[in-house]
Amino acid sequence: MEFLYADWLGTPLWFWLAFLGLVVALTAFDLGVLHKEDKEMGIGESLKLSAFYIGIALLFGAWVWAQKGADLGMKYYTGFFIEKALSIDNVFVISLIFTYFAIPRMYQYRALLWGIVAVIVLRGIMIAAGAALVQQWYWLLYIFAAFLVFTGIKMLFAVDKPMDVQNNPVVKFISNRMRVTPELHAQHFFVRVPDGKTGKLVLAATPLFLALVVINLADLVFAVDSVPAIFAITTDTFIVYTSNIMAILGLRALYFALAAMVHRFHYLKYALALVLVFIGSKIFVSDFLMGGDKFPPVASLAVTFGLILGGIGYSLWKTKGAEEPEWPAANGPRSATDSV
Repeated sequence: MEFLYADWLGTPLWFWLAFLGLVVALTAFDLGVLHKEDKEMGIGESLKLSAFYIGIALLFGAWVWAQKGADLGMKYYTGFFIEKALSIDNVFVISLIFTYFAIPRMYQYRALLWGIVAVIVLRGIMIAAGAALVQQWYWLLYIFAAFLVFTGIKMLFAVDKPMDVQNNPVVKFISNRMRVTPELHAQHFFVRVPDGKTGKLVLAATPLFLALVVINLADLVFAVDSVPAIFAITTDTFIVYTSNIMAILGLRALYFALAAMVHRFHYLKYALALVLVFIGSKIFVSDFLMGGDKFPPVASLAVTFGLILGGIGYSLWKTKGAEEPEWPAANGPRSATDSV
């Protein structure tokens, strides 16, 4: 059993196996027990399930704190809160995608679940590559930090623009080169349909599959911000990956509670922008103004949590009584009917 204590990416292998076992168990329980059949999730159920996932994430953080010490424990919580807050923006984009492809709420949860599975793998690849690069060339961390500061400042002044799903190049590519059914086929991503010329049954993708692909691409775009943000907090690969994934695991449950009121969090983006500027700046402060001393993790956690909580509170107060904005009509994927 000695191999379980072997070092892998700076952490004993059994830590990684325990975490992956937890993720697999939660996903299997969610898909195989809680949502064995496709059904529409209500706001009440969504909030309860969200609270459950947040509770699991906080308890996991306590375990990290006990096993790896207070320093890494606080860094885990800081990364978790940042990723959780950034995921609220992700909810709005996911809502636009489901609306465009006219995906009923009862099938959205399954698409989100498989999307999360893909995210676990893709984020793992990104984080492993980033950790290897930072370990080899530490100066890359300064590029990450500068990128976060630039992104934060850009967010402060950028004008909100809805995602243009119809003109997304990936949607165009799949619609023009794959058979795509013009209508949904329940929860299926692929079905067999008669070929328009030969009459033989051929494999075709459904709009649900297109929605899944676009959602995962959107997450990769969000990861460009969130992954460097956590690397700016710590270069411990285990903390970066686990805080990231634990925040994402509850996203599908949180989505149904927030999708109908995401417009109430309009001003949160300014708080997130300040968080990114702060996280990026503290790298330069620690290395150049503090003589290489670490920025106190408790201060980093307090500032991050305070900004996020303040942004949420101000948004809810400022948008009290605001009506939900009109969303784009769900006309279905471009050229889908022509490609069958």
